[in-house]
Amino acid sequence: MEASLGALLASPTEPPSPDRELVIRARGGDRSAFEALHDRYARVVHGVLLAKVPPGIASDLVQDTFVAVLERLGGLRDEGAFGGWVLAIARNLATDWHRSSRKVVALDEVPERGAEPRPTAEAEQVLAAIRALPETYAVPLTLRLVEGLTGPEIAERLGMTPGSVRVNLHKGMKRLREELGVADE
Repeated sequence: MEASLGALLASPTEPPSPDRELVIRARGGDRSAFEALHDRYARVVHGVLLAKVPPGIASDLVQDTFVAVLERLGGLRDEGAFGGWVLAIARNLATDWHRSSRKVVALDEVPERGAEPRPTAEAEQVLAAIRALPETYAVPLTLRLVEGLTGPEIAERLGMTPGSVRVNLHKGMKRLREELGVADE
């Protein structure tokens, strides 16, 4: 009995990662597993990118992120760390975009047929205010307000506790209201 207690104390069990099996299968060429990972993280990646770059660029960088994921999946050491890894790739791509190109897109350009709808001026103002916040607040706010994820979904995808997400959302909303000049309700 003491040996089994010692073994339990020596190797604490972590809850299994929901991504581990999908990553293993995707590495083996299972397209449906890769699609499941994409479906699970695409909105989160988009939200992280929206907190850093303009909407049109964010959509392009989501695709670039998953192309990079597909190319580099064999190099991921810990299959259970997929979420943090994919978000790091997205953040790095956003940083690279800021370093390499400061392209200005005229707001009066007509979008192509089938293109994503352009945000309104008010939405652009809110997104700009969110991007001005520290990343600690900008990412959860974007995931909640733009991507529509719940607090527990944000916590799971970002590897945070639900309590931390609640605090960051609360403080982020307060800072966003200040940034936009909106009175607290």
